[in-house]
Amino acid sequence: MVVFVIFLVLAMLAGAISACVFKDLLNAVIASGIVSLIAAVLFYFLQAPDVAMAEASIGAGLVTAIFVIAIRKTERKE
Repeated sequence: MVVFVIFLVLAMLAGAISACVFKDLLNAVIASGIVSLIAAVLFYFLQAPDVAMAEASIGAGLVTAIFVIAIRKTERKE
C-alpha cells in the first residue's frame, strides 16, 4: 500500500512538472487534470472519500473541461 502511494505521489509530481514544461496549453491542461485525478485517488487512500469525490468532480472534471473549452475558443499560434 505504501509503495502504491509513493508511486502516486511521484506520478503526481511528474504530471505537475510536465504541466509547467509543456508549450502547448491543451497538453498542459490535460496534465493538470491528471494531477487533480491523482490527488483525488490519494485523498481516497487517506480515508477522505468526500474530499476525493469533490476533487474528482470539480478539480479533474469541471475545471479541466472549462479550460479546454476556453482554449478551443481562442486562436492558437504555432
